[in-house]
Amino acid sequence: MMRYFKLVNFELGRFFKLYGVIIGITILSQLVGLWVVSNSYMERANYAMFEENLSPAQFVSDNGEMSLLVLTRTLWFLGPIALGAIALLFNIFFVWYRDWFGKNTFIYRLLMLPTARINVYLAKATSILLMVLGLVAIQIVLLPVESVLLKWLVTRDFRLDLAPAEVVSGLRELMIILPAGIIDFVLVYGAGIMVVFILFTAILFERSYRIKGIVFGAIYAALATGIFLFPLILEGIIGTNYLYPMELLILEIILGLIVSAASIWVANYLLTKRITV
Repeated sequence: MMRYFKLVNFELGRFFKLYGVIIGITILSQLVGLWVVSNSYMERANYAMFEENLSPAQFVSDNGEMSLLVLTRTLWFLGPIALGAIALLFNIFFVWYRDWFGKNTFIYRLLMLPTARINVYLAKATSILLMVLGLVAIQIVLLPVESVLLKWLVTRDFRLDLAPAEVVSGLRELMIILPAGIIDFVLVYGAGIMVVFILFTAILFERSYRIKGIVFGAIYAALATGIFLFPLILEGIIGTNYLYPMELLILEIILGLIVSAASIWVANYLLTKRITV
């Protein structure tokens, strides 16, 4: 177990500099974006009041109130989130291919460590999950900070104060990365780690069988995804909901656990039987 945690720490350390840059861009972009959007709003409000003789109430009636929801719909806010998602998706492949194609084929040194090879697989998956949760935590902290800053930048007559939960519920993209309840949170990120397992195993197929492995990996990924989505696909074909929502949820959880366990088992087989050092 200690070696597994050392491997996780090692994997996090290898991506730490780029990860720090992503965090820095996220914080800077959102805070600068809040200042730019708020100042632009207040400039329009001041122009309307002093040049067009509109009252604050008339301006708000025509233009709406300034709130964090205005910021969340801009590139200042969504851009860093998209950048983080792309970077972590890229890292799913990078954490494997870097080791194979990097200097001195480092993967062989990893697989020769005195620990079960599957720990290398699990450590890489864990590092991805921890980095995702880290970015989520940063966003959770940023929302209350931005709410306070908004109060400094926009006067009360023009501002709509929203709780962080109201901001999240007002933007679909935020609802995906910041589910409202703990159960929803576990389900969303549980599905996410299942996808990571599927992709990791598909990569190991390619590494084990090379050209044929690309086909094997694609077939495996399609099969695993099909198994997980089978109840939804079947309901779509039949055109009727033959399961109650709670029954469907439980079935999807079971299928997700089966697919994840199968991915780990297949990966363990490939690492121990097909990849030699």
